[in-house]
Amino acid sequence: MLELHDAPLAPLTTFRLGGPATRLVTATTDAEVVAAVREADADGTPLLVVGGGSNLVIGDKGFAGTALRVATTGFELTGTTLELAAGEVWTDAVARTVEAGLAGVECLAGIPGSAGATPIQNVGAYGQEVSSTITEVIAYDRRAGETVTLGNDECAFSYRHSRFKADPDRYVVLHVRFELEDADGLSAPLKYAETARALGVEPGDRVPLAEARETVLKLRAGKGMVLDPEDHDTWSAGSFFTNPILTDADFAVFHARVKERLGDGVEPPAYPAGDGHTKTSAAWLIDKAGFTKGYGSGPARISTKHTLALTNRGEATTEDLLALAREVVAGVREAFGITLVNEPVMVGVGL
Repeated sequence: MLELHDAPLAPLTTFRLGGPATRLVTATTDAEVVAAVREADADGTPLLVVGGGSNLVIGDKGFAGTALRVATTGFELTGTTLELAAGEVWTDAVARTVEAGLAGVECLAGIPGSAGATPIQNVGAYGQEVSSTITEVIAYDRRAGETVTLGNDECAFSYRHSRFKADPDRYVVLHVRFELEDADGLSAPLKYAETARALGVEPGDRVPLAEARETVLKLRAGKGMVLDPEDHDTWSAGSFFTNPILTDADFAVFHARVKERLGDGVEPPAYPAGDGHTKTSAAWLIDKAGFTKGYGSGPARISTKHTLALTNRGEATTEDLLALAREVVAGVREAFGITLVNEPVMVGVGL
């Protein structure tokens, strides 16, 4: 294992923000990951697990403990069953499944980060979520002191949530298993209207896998959601806030508030979200509350391409970013009575 002290963490995150870790350990095998976790737990040392760093907001003071960078590799495809090591680059793995002619994750192309992070957040975009294809997650259970295998139903997946996110100090993901589909080179049925429109088909249709992947990459790039070191709109964590899910009663109150503020002709986005619940759009709320693309005058601003992304324009600190996030949260709450919730994991800071 590679070990560094007083090690910068900002370069390991897509925000390029945050102070140093007391100690940074890079593990390239499962055994090294488990050994590092056990050592930290035995010593009572705070532990921060870092994958691709695309979902982390680290405080300017850094992390007083051991940061464990999971850099394991492993891509094993047997028929339609895929097993990925936690450290595999997610977007590269998606590309390989498309090359293999297998459907199920093609619309998750371009999402930065590592494979091990995908079940934690139940990563999803453009009509797909990893929970629909994950069959098992192999993880080190810090409480039990052993490696365990959790089936899909044991992962408690929901919108951008899971058992692993609910209990962040218990599990360290080692491998993820997926069951994909051989649809003769075609994608899974398209569920997202924007993707279908871009491809000139109807929702529910299938298209060639490569076309689905390339279309999603173009859509993401147009919103600054594909990493590009030269484009500060991509110095972000992607969507900074989750889409609010409201009870029907709360949605009715929100709907009335929209009418009062914006007029009778304006209808807020509304999507079914299970019995008695409706999901609305965080991006819409932010925009209609007055925080448009490019909002801000400091080193942290809203992306010029997408209102849901907060960005580092190159000289920002974490506090700059948090000040902007708090301003947006307060503005949306005042305008619509809804409190936005951050999607990235906060380390040593909070809203």
